[in-house]
Amino acid sequence: MGDEQVTPQWREAIDGFERHLRDERSRSAHTVRAYVADIGDLSVFCAGRAIDSPAGLDLAALRAWLAAATMDGRSRATIARRAASARAFTAWCTRRGLCSVDPGHRLVSPRVGNRMPTVLDQSQAHQVLEFAARHDGSPLALRDHAVLEVLYGTAIRVSEISGLDVDDVNDANRTLRVLGKGNKERTVPYGVPAGRALDAWLGVRGELATAGESALFVGERGARIDPRVVRSVVRRMTDAAGVPAIAPHAMRHSAATHVLEGGADLRSVQELLGHANLATTQRYTHVSVERLRSTFEQAHPRSGN
Repeated sequence: MGDEQVTPQWREAIDGFERHLRDERSRSAHTVRAYVADIGDLSVFCAGRAIDSPAGLDLAALRAWLAAATMDGRSRATIARRAASARAFTAWCTRRGLCSVDPGHRLVSPRVGNRMPTVLDQSQAHQVLEFAARHDGSPLALRDHAVLEVLYGTAIRVSEISGLDVDDVNDANRTLRVLGKGNKERTVPYGVPAGRALDAWLGVRGELATAGESALFVGERGARIDPRVVRSVVRRMTDAAGVPAIAPHAMRHSAATHVLEGGADLRSVQELLGHANLATTQRYTHVSVERLRSTFEQAHPRSGN
């Protein structure tokens, strides 16, 4: 059963939901793609159960869809996101009169758990960046080196680095203007190594970028770099450097962890990462417990016997 069996009612609802997420909710392009893909999968599943429109959805169908994904081996995080997608979709359908009642209102997500973030240690991060610096001088190699240095040097998200424009770079102050989640703008600093890598890349960017392209980083065809390309660069470089092959988000975790280990306070790291909630930033503190204990034992008047 493929998406060619999906009815016009489903297609119209999915298109409307996509416009709602993009234009009314101002969700990120990544979130819109993920939610729309989830509901597209739900529509195919429903087509196989003769549910021809969102009006036929009920809680049992939603639970069966999630159960099928579980049987297919999807992760708990994926199942949780699918449940969130379904709840957002059915709530929107109900407001638009496409469902008489909201079938997703009582849909429960599986508990994902507070897994420890994957991180490189400082020597591994140094190893990756040194490996990337030993390039052949080609524009793509210079771009890849700059991408890695900026990701690690600023701890920004993959969507944020792909969204950077040339004008977002303040070379004099060594800062980047970053547009984060919820279209919230913040300024993040970067260090001398990232600055050198950026200067080298900007020196050859014109050899790849198409005329009028504003993006800081571009792909082989000269347009704004796709987040998938950034993910590929990070995985390829970390693997080739002989450290665990990680995703860009793990590079972000690593940078934040190392900043904490260097003595930064949690609030400063929250600002750096663009977290709305300090609890999200606190997930990084598990790797710094030893530093915290060492500081406590040295500084607190009643830490000893």
